[in-house]
Amino acid sequence: MMMNNGGMDPRRLRLLAELARLGSMRAVADELHITTSTVSQQLAVLAQEAGAELIEPAGRRVRLTPAGHRLAGHAVTILAALQAARSDLDPAAEPAGSLRVAGFASAVRRALLPITATLVREHPRVRLLIAEHELVEAFELLVADAADLALVYDYNLAPAAFDPAVEAVSLWETPWALGVPEESAADGFADVRDSDWIVNSRNTADEDVVRTVASLEGFQPRVTHRADSLGLVRDMIVAGLGVALLPADGMVWPGVRLVPLRDPEVRLRSYAVHRRGRNAWPALALVLTLLADLTAAA
Repeated sequence: MMMNNGGMDPRRLRLLAELARLGSMRAVADELHITTSTVSQQLAVLAQEAGAELIEPAGRRVRLTPAGHRLAGHAVTILAALQAARSDLDPAAEPAGSLRVAGFASAVRRALLPITATLVREHPRVRLLIAEHELVEAFELLVADAADLALVYDYNLAPAAFDPAVEAVSLWETPWALGVPEESAADGFADVRDSDWIVNSRNTADEDVVRTVASLEGFQPRVTHRADSLGLVRDMIVAGLGVALLPADGMVWPGVRLVPLRDPEVRLRSYAVHRRGRNAWPALALVLTLLADLTAAA
């Protein structure tokens, strides 16, 4: 079957599927409240689009050719898929589908894991596909349409530049502090000017903050170690390998003393980011709402 380059109109495919189901053009016309001549004309156009004869005379009526029967079968599948797509994209439809989320570990623990029970209980047709990624990686996946939602962060002293193709929704903020060994008497950045520093291995945001605050204190920090896991950063501080920034949101860091940072204060800011215009998809809209509700309740 040779098709032209113009494709086939789904409305004409529906006429063919109805003809296969009802058996006559008059019955199709009555079912769809159009004229028989309209049915005939549209099926003739569909035959041109398909590049094959779809109907043939059978006495005073018509019947489908073998090609017509095959295309009618495809038409049923195509029309069902189109209806499913419309339902999936309808803002008023029941949320459903697999939502690909790329996010940093703290956000996955703090935001995604708490809402999974709600999804399982109330929206079982929504499935989260979670992948841990740092800021730059998550943005790249989002812009490449390899993720539907990115949970990312920046710092008030190192703000992120969001791509025009995405929209960002603010979630929570967390104060960060200077993490030093428990026995250290350090009271701020000025007291650790001669220390080695531990910064993130997959993102430069915290290093930018360290360098900014250190410059205000009149020195250049000596960045020696890089680690992505905050647990590993804590272990490295305890082992005496250096100092680092750590979240001061109530988490306990055994063996580490947190020195509050003021003037300037350091705060991590988290965001839920999606491609512009995609939040009309019910599954994504639902998760954004649950994240916003969770943030408001915190």
